[in-house]
Amino acid sequence: MARYTGPRVRISRRFGVPIFGPSKYLERRNFPPGVHGPKSRRKQTEYGLGLIEKQKLRYYYGLMERQFRNVYERALRRRGVTGEHMLQMLETRLDNVVFHLGFANSRAGARQMVCHGHIRVNGRKVNIPSYTLKVNDAVDVKNNNVSRQLATKGLESSTSRAVPDWLSLNKDEFKGVVMRIPTRDEIQPIANEQTVVEFYSR
Repeated sequence: MARYTGPRVRISRRFGVPIFGPSKYLERRNFPPGVHGPKSRRKQTEYGLGLIEKQKLRYYYGLMERQFRNVYERALRRRGVTGEHMLQMLETRLDNVVFHLGFANSRAGARQMVCHGHIRVNGRKVNIPSYTLKVNDAVDVKNNNVSRQLATKGLESSTSRAVPDWLSLNKDEFKGVVMRIPTRDEIQPIANEQTVVEFYSR
């Protein structure tokens, strides 16, 4: 599956937020990239603002445009608030849950763990990062030396991140369970999801 492999700090500087995690470089150069970055004062149109919010959310979860559009269209078919459904679908992706459980230090690392077959769902190997988890689904690390070493390294480096309340983690068994679907307040998105919905509904 396609993924973004370009410069990450450049993307974070473009939007002014640490999309791929904390960066000291972003703190030192907190203005857009390029020779005109420090003095750029262009006025944003309504379309431009919607595009920025959409791109922030898309890069944050590591999706390409077609994948992200599909998430929006699936959320649109559900009853209720489209923006909240979209966020819940993004949060319950397998790669994102693996990241939240601390088995990987980044979403890109979690995606790689899933693709390489180190993760199981309900006792069965799943190598699809976009796999949507449901309530009571159990996610665990494959019981072999390589997989467990990767997960141990991830758990050690992610001690500063708390596991969300909607997930439960058993570090000794390298296992997590989806206790419930997260609420909008628990997700705390990096972008305004309502602006994204309005952008796509043009």
